[in-house]
Amino acid sequence: MSEHSSPVKTPWHAWFDIGKSGSWLSLFFWSTVVGVCVLLLISGYSAFTGANRVNLQYAFLGGLSGFGATALGAVVAVVLRDIAARTQDIMLGFAAGMMLAASSFSLILPGIAAAQSICGNKLLAACVVVLGLVLGVALMIGLDRFIPHEHQKSGRKGPDVQRINRVWLFVLAITLHNLPEGMAIGVSFATGDMQVGLPLTTAIAIQDIPEGLAIALALRVTGISTLRAALIAVGSGLMEPLGAVIGLGLSTSFALGYPVALGLAAGAMIFVVSHEVIPETHRNGHETPATLGLMLGFGVMMFLDTALG
Repeated sequence: MSEHSSPVKTPWHAWFDIGKSGSWLSLFFWSTVVGVCVLLLISGYSAFTGANRVNLQYAFLGGLSGFGATALGAVVAVVLRDIAARTQDIMLGFAAGMMLAASSFSLILPGIAAAQSICGNKLLAACVVVLGLVLGVALMIGLDRFIPHEHQKSGRKGPDVQRINRVWLFVLAITLHNLPEGMAIGVSFATGDMQVGLPLTTAIAIQDIPEGLAIALALRVTGISTLRAALIAVGSGLMEPLGAVIGLGLSTSFALGYPVALGLAAGAMIFVVSHEVIPETHRNGHETPATLGLMLGFGVMMFLDTALG
């Protein structure tokens, strides 16, 4: 191939080709994606057809409050201007710590509790959430292998087609996290008990403010513009009202779908923290400040989840 020749591009249908090397991994990945989408669609339909209309309105409004809080945090990030590389790594480490704490205290532990209330068995409850973790990791590995993106050090990954920025793995993990947060809001309003729904919604909304800020700052570290980072962070919050409707539907249809979804989001977030975020914070020689930022972020999110939850 000459110096000025265009690289050979893999046709889009090759992504779905299950007759070549890695076919079963590809099949498992796309089956997981389809299965999750079907579950979400059925749950949303159940919310509109089987749930109490008043409870549906409360759940949607609760999800909107989470979206508004995330947007508020993202807007604050616009005010911040130039940031030194050391500060950027600390902020990215802070976001990683928040993601790890959210995975533990907002997703895994509530998922086990929800599964145990359904199954009546601790071991089975843990297995249900672990299944979700496996699905979340499988989803992210599939995205890493089958969706084109770019890493800072190792370069282009995925199919040899027009690449997308590596930031999208991080964005997807945050989106997957916001979805079950919204689902938790929806489930809390499933019985119409305001003494359950309002405190939980308030706690999630409060933690969404620093979370939206951390997301926008972390996205800025990857090199995208301030405005675009804020818009992506705001957009990720849209999953909360959607998740609230889905959560309400899950409570009236597939009860085990809720803890599985919590585990899926946790698995996706933990994978991205280890695979993308932490390596990014260490590549400039700021390992210790970034680690301290991670510990601070973990502590802040743990406080918000436990003291206010």
